[in-house]
Amino acid sequence: MPNSRAVRRDPRMPLLSTTPGFTEWISTGWGEADRTPRVETGAAEAAAAHRARLSAELPGQALVITAGRAQLRVNDNFFEFRADSDFLWLVGYGVEDGVLVLTPAAGGHDAVLYVTPPARPGEAAFHASAAHGELWVGPQPGVAELQAALGLTVKPIAELRLPVGALVAGAAVVAAGAGARLEGTPRSAELARVLSELRMFKDAWEVAELRRAILDTVDGFAEVRREIPRAIERGGERWLQGTFDRHARTVGQAPGYSTIVGSGAHAPVLHWVRADGEILPEELLLLDMGVEGRSGYTADVTRTLPASGTFSAVQREVHDLVERSHRAGLAAVGPGRPWADFHAASMEVIARGLADWGLLPVSVDEALSEHGQQHRRYIVCGVGHHLGLDVHDCDGSSYEAYLGGTVQAGMALTVEPGLYFHAWDETVPPELRGIGVRLEDDLIVTDSGTEVLSDALPIDAAGIEAWMADQLGGGL
Repeated sequence: MPNSRAVRRDPRMPLLSTTPGFTEWISTGWGEADRTPRVETGAAEAAAAHRARLSAELPGQALVITAGRAQLRVNDNFFEFRADSDFLWLVGYGVEDGVLVLTPAAGGHDAVLYVTPPARPGEAAFHASAAHGELWVGPQPGVAELQAALGLTVKPIAELRLPVGALVAGAAVVAAGAGARLEGTPRSAELARVLSELRMFKDAWEVAELRRAILDTVDGFAEVRREIPRAIERGGERWLQGTFDRHARTVGQAPGYSTIVGSGAHAPVLHWVRADGEILPEELLLLDMGVEGRSGYTADVTRTLPASGTFSAVQREVHDLVERSHRAGLAAVGPGRPWADFHAASMEVIARGLADWGLLPVSVDEALSEHGQQHRRYIVCGVGHHLGLDVHDCDGSSYEAYLGGTVQAGMALTVEPGLYFHAWDETVPPELRGIGVRLEDDLIVTDSGTEVLSDALPIDAAGIEAWMADQLGGGL
């Protein structure tokens, strides 16, 4: 990778910025280039509707939402940029260092998006700026192209002036050169909460984007399944992780979160994203994966597969208990029901099953009580969350709107019970140690019930075995 920061002292390698011959020649001879931004169909219209909802919620209040910038990985290398989710919801397209300003006006708010224009031929930064020079990053949409594609007013970041008393949300950094710097500007908890709670309710366009991301994720599971024999032979967990991540970047934007691939004793580790182990042919393989579409909406699906294609007796027993818990949780989701209902339904099945196996030191009733919770040793996480632009969507909501609220039509969520028997946990018999099972599906709540968007993947042990065999054309 070329280093634009190196200072050359050798007269045979003069600084290009001080070389008239180069600067004059590099400025000319460039033709037209395609700078049309890749805005997903319907995204601009959906974003306009989202801005209207926010405007109605906070009338008369100036609002500022920032997109953020790519995070430093090491030295002068950065992770790929992904815009703040609130910014994406309101704009429909990610712009690094973008700032959306909503100013009160008659009938609502006027919206202006401020961006750093790319450096084009004839400008010094065209060849000198690795961040914004088109010679480095390729032709990029500027003010005119973004305004045409997004249907809102777009201006250069240098013209940005913060409205007095504005509420600010989003990532904290804005490019140097802006008329108003936002690094030290306090973020508004109120605006973050309002945005989070508005985003709980998905419109038809958002549901379609989630549906597409989930179907692409199902295809990704099939891709990973077909690579299990190769991963057993050589490549291990990381080969399967890379298989899904490559698929996600091909059909969508990226994985929606760090892909979890856990074989054997790694399966009970809730966030096993290191994926540096082998695939053990006689052990379970826990796969927690989601494609993030180019609109930013992500799936979040988990299945636990027997790497050999067939569950052992004890593996099936654990999987069957998790399946019963999962079905109880799914059945407890519905419009008007308390959010806590599906958590309680799933946990009761888990607690009773553990008691039947003699793994609880107390009665089921005591374990399920507020002061008990002994069964949670084997499932310390919750069993579901909102889903959307973030894998754990709407986390800025109030307790009353989220955990203490009710499930309502238009919400997208996951149900994901599991059992996690760590290899070093001496409270479980040896045959259970190192077994981890999770089942996770993505749902949309309707006026009359729910629709499971990820139901193309089976959840029962027999169905999983049949699906695995089918992906290989009939067997290993």
